[in-house]
Amino acid sequence: MFRRARWLPEVVAAAGLVVSPQAWALNVERLEPAEQAVMESLLSTLEPVLAPKKADGTAVLLTWEELYAPLSPEQRGFLDSMRALRGADLGATSHYFGLFDGDAALTPVGPQTILKNGVPTPLDPQHLPRVVLAAYQRMMETMRQDLGKGLLVESGYRSSAYQLYLFLYYAPKHGYSIRETNRFVALPGHSEHGHPPRQAIDFINEAGINGEDHPEEFEALPEYAWLQAHARTYGFVLSYPRDNPHHTAFEPWHWHYEGSSD
Repeated sequence: MFRRARWLPEVVAAAGLVVSPQAWALNVERLEPAEQAVMESLLSTLEPVLAPKKADGTAVLLTWEELYAPLSPEQRGFLDSMRALRGADLGATSHYFGLFDGDAALTPVGPQTILKNGVPTPLDPQHLPRVVLAAYQRMMETMRQDLGKGLLVESGYRSSAYQLYLFLYYAPKHGYSIRETNRFVALPGHSEHGHPPRQAIDFINEAGINGEDHPEEFEALPEYAWLQAHARTYGFVLSYPRDNPHHTAFEPWHWHYEGSSD
């Protein structure tokens, strides 16, 4: 029997969220057909809003106001219910960092280009806190001296609003299961990508290998072996190794910054 997580208006209000007229009783094992339908309609509504932001690299800076603005009351109610979820309610032990609202001193990364199937392909624009970007650049300078190649930033800072959008975007890929999606995409407030004091970077190599669908491909890279041997010197730590205690999938590409030791 499926366990259902019910997020009623008073629960959402207690979380300090904007309460819409309709809150949803979410089936966290697999969204019910009506819940799937409203999620799909919500994503369709947001697509034309986010398309230009993705193109100019500002989608990762999405605000809650921008996320909610084009939505219907029904869609807002669904978003409220999703926004109220916490990893602990899904059996995860990932830390809740909260919604960051400080000054991250964000700096654009790039432009960056990978050689995918022999074709130069630009990566989406990314942002990192200034101190993290400087540490990454120092680390890549040494990696290129040692290996003749380096790693690029496929994903850096992501606002909490954009993190929630990504969670919804990837949920259909995981069978509309909130619990299963949470193993691969963190809920807002739980992601190191949205917490600059512990800023995460998702790496991709210059040939376009990121390990997203096949982690073993990234794990086999000499760049990954180099990170294991040297990244800590520059302040970077692997967040989700194999058999980690957070019920999170192995992510050899995902490293966070804890501060340089040099």
